[in-house]
Amino acid sequence: MENENKQIQKRTMKTLPESERPYEKVLAFGPEVLSDAELLAVILRSGTRDLPVKELAEQILSHGKPEGLLGLLHYTLSDYRELRGIGKVKAIQLSCLGEISKRIWRASACSQETFCHPSQIADFYMEEMRHMEQEHLMLMILNSRNALLKSIDISKGTVNASVSTPREILIEALRYRGTGIILAHNHPSGTPEPSKEDCLFTKRVQEAGTLIGIPLLDHIIIGDNSYVSLRERGILEI
Repeated sequence: MENENKQIQKRTMKTLPESERPYEKVLAFGPEVLSDAELLAVILRSGTRDLPVKELAEQILSHGKPEGLLGLLHYTLSDYRELRGIGKVKAIQLSCLGEISKRIWRASACSQETFCHPSQIADFYMEEMRHMEQEHLMLMILNSRNALLKSIDISKGTVNASVSTPREILIEALRYRGTGIILAHNHPSGTPEPSKEDCLFTKRVQEAGTLIGIPLLDHIIIGDNSYVSLRERGILEI
């Protein structure tokens, strides 16, 4: 066991020439000089007995769908475990890395005090939702100043349909004492054009919300770096 541990240690970044070691490069020039693989290697810290850490990082990036850093948002724990050199701990670390990136993006978008424009709502959800392979319906619950009280993943559907009801949505809005709501859902096809079902569902939620005094302020459909606001389209009248 001792010999095996020594062999694994030889596969860490310490075996690289000093000029190629990510830690030394960051200290000398800052993290922006690192390649994507080197950044990921810093997180992984070590490789395996027969797979150096940088090669392990390159393998992860090349096997993603899509390839590169965006693939980290698509990997699941089981996906990581299928890769050579990835055990339970590294799979958990990498999954958490993907989640941190989503939350950083969302926190940045949420730093705006209020949500009054469709582009703000789209920015808030874009990086998380444009990579989803199934439809998700998100509920944004706002207070009287249009500041965010709560964001809820209200339902997850098939590849082309999410399943929810106006009742479920408004129960959550009442739970958090919201005075207005916004819906957002993704189209895994990458095209945000609203379907007939999208329009009908939006009108049902709007009608139900009007009855209890919680207006539906917008419904944003997220595509791949694109979005459609049903309010801007005139489908949702405020």
